[in-house]
Amino acid sequence: MINRTTTATLAAAVAAAALMSSGANAQTANTDKEKCYGISMAGKNDCAATGNNSCAGQSKVDYDTKAWKSVAKGSCVTMEVTLKDGKKRKGTLTAM
Repeated sequence: MINRTTTATLAAAVAAAALMSSGANAQTANTDKEKCYGISMAGKNDCAATGNNSCAGQSKVDYDTKAWKSVAKGSCVTMEVTLKDGKKRKGTLTAM
């Protein structure tokens, strides 16, 4: 009986440690990313500013200024897109 209790407790502790570790890795991964507005193609956004659309993959137009895509930290403002009228625009860290 003690063996089963010890085994169950050990299994629970290992599972909890694994979950805590994966959470820490997810947080680390998020610190390496930033939201970049105005660079995603229609339906390819990760989310959007309030009131624009409900979230991922729902932008209706290319390079929607209120839709964002998660990109490597520091790269957003260097990304450049070509609009339908031929003008070029860089990504921004805030909704336009």
